[in-house]
Amino acid sequence: PGRGAVADELASAAARRDPQRLGELLDGAADPNAANSYGRTPIQVMMLGSPRVPELLLRHGADPNLPDPRTGCLPVHDAARAGFLGSLAALHRAGARLDLPDGRGRLPLDVAAGRWGGTCATLHP
Repeated sequence: PGRGAVADELASAAARRDPQRLGELLDGAADPNAANSYGRTPIQVMMLGSPRVPELLLRHGADPNLPDPRTGCLPVHDAARAGFLGSLAALHRAGARLDLPDGRGRLPLDVAAGRWGGTCATLHP
């Protein structure tokens, strides 16, 4: 398959939370930062319920600080909004910056506070 098809398949595997297929594609030299047909990278569309997917993408060089082209959100904003602290911690350990605002000027902590009514967890590296 062409690069575009591989990028689409990689993003799809990330969105489906399919670490086996994701690993196969990444081990086959798929670019973890390649945008799919919609202009989004696998880390921007990944299913956040398990830290396994972000850890796999990050281990293969995915950039955790690429903003979503439509919303300006970073993966840490998405993880904070959804309350997936395991994914948020994995992103942070891999270099995701917590001091970058989303497209609306909010930091991940702001997003988490809005989601949880002001109650936030503390993450430790």
